[in-house]
Amino acid sequence: MTDEPATPSANRQAAPSAGSTLAGRVIAVTGAGRGIGRAVAETLARAGGLVALGDLDGAAARSAADEISRSTDGRAAGFALDVTDAASFERFLDRAEQRFGPLDVLVNNAGIMWVGPFADETEQTALRQFDVNVHGVLRGMKLAAPRMRARGAGHIVNIASAASKLAPAGEATYAAGKHAVHGYSTAVRAELRGTGVHVSVVMPGVVDTELAVGTSAGLIRRLAPQDVADTVLSVVRRPRPEVSLPRQVGLVPLVSALLPARLRPWWQRMVVPDQLAALKDPSVRAEYERGAGAGAGAEEGTAR
Repeated sequence: MTDEPATPSANRQAAPSAGSTLAGRVIAVTGAGRGIGRAVAETLARAGGLVALGDLDGAAARSAADEISRSTDGRAAGFALDVTDAASFERFLDRAEQRFGPLDVLVNNAGIMWVGPFADETEQTALRQFDVNVHGVLRGMKLAAPRMRARGAGHIVNIASAASKLAPAGEATYAAGKHAVHGYSTAVRAELRGTGVHVSVVMPGVVDTELAVGTSAGLIRRLAPQDVADTVLSVVRRPRPEVSLPRQVGLVPLVSALLPARLRPWWQRMVVPDQLAALKDPSVRAEYERGAGAGAGAEEGTAR
């Protein structure tokens, strides 16, 4: 699809297929050129949504949107998006609304991850993760929520991570950022109570994408992007504050809180993967991390 906005005459005219559940709802998905974001975009479009795909790699977003459109009667459009730039994010939402109509749902999905000893992580790498993983989400919420609140309805879905409540060795900055997203979402949800605008946090375990290469899922099964996409569809259909995927990963912090302090380290060693131990050959992540550090890897592929 073209990166230029279409005229409002295209708004909500695509007829959803039989059995669709999101008929005509306008949805924006960040980090949608590949991985989880692409799977989410396609799943929501197949359910009847009108989906704007945003990605730092604008060509990937447009290509993915073209493919999705061919099987969904044109219910997808792709645009360039840099979530670290407020003007770019606002332009993306404007183009989504110009193409399809007022925004109903924002799925904040874009994210990057560096794995290794905390002392070896450069300041630039840490700041980059926070700008994409934390401030990228904050920017989206601050730009989308006023549009939704003005109409008295809307839904923001933040794809965070099981690392929102856990903290694997080797992912200190990533986990800290996901904790921040969870806390921010909780506070904003309280502020928006009664406005008709919902805030949901989806917290998957390890997902099989570029972002997760070389890491371990521990005792929890490794997920496919489609697993996360199906969960997002369920949450959009029926808003809930928090969803862990798979369900048992959500039990880990609950059990930890119930255990005596002396047993918690043992429990966490049992169930939370040590990514330093798992990453026996750091070179397997080199290509991904070069791209992510340079700003080319803005897609959320895993979460713990």
